[in-house]
Amino acid sequence: MNTDPLLNHLVTAVLVVSDDLKLCYANSAAEQLLGLGSHRLTEHSLTECCQLLSIDHQLLRSAIREHQGLTVNTANLVTLDGQHHTVDLTLTPLELQPDQPEQGLLELRQVDQQRRIHQQLTLDAQQQAAQYLVRNLAHEIKNPLGGLRGAAQLLSRELEDAEQREFTDLIIEQADRLRNLVDRLLGPQKPTEHSLHNIHAVIQKVLKLVSVTLPGNIHLIQDYDPSIPDIEMDQEQLQQAVLNIVQNAIQALEAKAAGGEIRIKTRTQHQVTIGTTRHKLVLALSIIDDGPGIPPELMDTLFYPMVTGREQGSGLGLSIAHNFARLHGGRIDCASVPGKTEFTILLPLTS
Repeated sequence: MNTDPLLNHLVTAVLVVSDDLKLCYANSAAEQLLGLGSHRLTEHSLTECCQLLSIDHQLLRSAIREHQGLTVNTANLVTLDGQHHTVDLTLTPLELQPDQPEQGLLELRQVDQQRRIHQQLTLDAQQQAAQYLVRNLAHEIKNPLGGLRGAAQLLSRELEDAEQREFTDLIIEQADRLRNLVDRLLGPQKPTEHSLHNIHAVIQKVLKLVSVTLPGNIHLIQDYDPSIPDIEMDQEQLQQAVLNIVQNAIQALEAKAAGGEIRIKTRTQHQVTIGTTRHKLVLALSIIDDGPGIPPELMDTLFYPMVTGREQGSGLGLSIAHNFARLHGGRIDCASVPGKTEFTILLPLTS
């Protein structure tokens, strides 16, 4: 029986390595973890494809040659593209024919994914509570606000002095501004009608919008996977979500005298859990900038409404983007250190 299809359905990365750590086999989860296809992986050794920072590679070689099992919890793994992961490692020697080279079955189980799932569920619960509070507060604001605006309109009709009408006009203008702010806080709470669209066409519209006012020292880099199929989406919502994140990246880079670059990257990922649902295939749309990074104290509340690290920021951009991703059955991940901030929008794909 061919076990390859079965192993490719595992969330755990499975590798077969020889005693000199040459890779002989990799399942789909291993390809995704290491960021390389199985054909490229089997052309290299384990040490060429990743770094296991907390494990001596000689220890792995000895375990295979001496037919000893090995288990290491919470090992730090760094892939060729600079991605950091925390994995539980298990090495099991394989029983082969005497004339065959020694091999071991290496399992790499990502524990950072479990932590990410827990963080997402916690974030969703906390944000729903925050949105519930905001909705109740918004309704309490809109009711007297409508009465205030109506009273100002009636008063304006009674006034003959143009200078006095300027004050009632100011009341009406500010009432409308507050109402628009409240409407943005509320946002859509239910999925809208979706239709098939190409995600790259959506991104191109965003880049066209921002390029009009883009400073000359900030460069946009496009890194697309053209094989990604069309997605069922509300095109305007996803365009707004991407626009909000790209604008945040631009504003972060504007603070640097030297400017910087923003990379917009699209890839697919296999066997990804979003919320409590596991998807065979998802779109990963990443917006990466080399700005100063996000203050650590903001990371846990980054997607809350009215949370911002900028003096003039409204604190609504990321909250709206997160809500739009949620309405598409997806999520947004964020990783940030000084010099690199990456937001990744994950959306399920049907094919």
